[in-house]
Amino acid sequence: MPKIQTMEQAFVEEIRDLYDAEKQLTRALPKMAKASNSQELRAAFTEHLEVTKQQVARLEQVFEMLEQKARSKPCKAMKGLIEEGQEQMETNADAPIKDLALIGAAQKVEHYEIAGYGTVRTMAQQMGRKDVAQLLEETLKEEEATDKKLTQVAKGVYKEAQRGAAASGSDEEEEY
Repeated sequence: MPKIQTMEQAFVEEIRDLYDAEKQLTRALPKMAKASNSQELRAAFTEHLEVTKQQVARLEQVFEMLEQKARSKPCKAMKGLIEEGQEQMETNADAPIKDLALIGAAQKVEHYEIAGYGTVRTMAQQMGRKDVAQLLEETLKEEEATDKKLTQVAKGVYKEAQRGAAASGSDEEEEY
């Protein structure tokens, strides 16, 4: 890997990482939607897929503005987060419990993206690229909104899980 000598180079590397992360997510979200039991959760994942496609296009616009080729750099963090999500999809659990696990995996992804977009937005501001910073801020706000939506969905699924536990009498604490 070549030595990164300027903030601009570091910025482009971060954008390439996010570009790869978003592209990985466009492949993972349909699988997460399919694995969801809750209609509301499935809709949230499907909606976020469309938003993510727009975010990929927005990053391509950032590359253009920077006069850079839209190239991704393998995002190992997203790969790991998606692998964790895959594990949750394969979990043998009652429907609401599995959905809560999927929401948890999705929120880890959102928090990673929030951190990444917050970083690149600030870097763009510091480099005097208000135009680029605005685009990145737009994506940052979308990621934060998705995180909040997932929290709302989780509250409904959690209530469903509690009802299921109460109905089956399995709300007793397990001993360890």
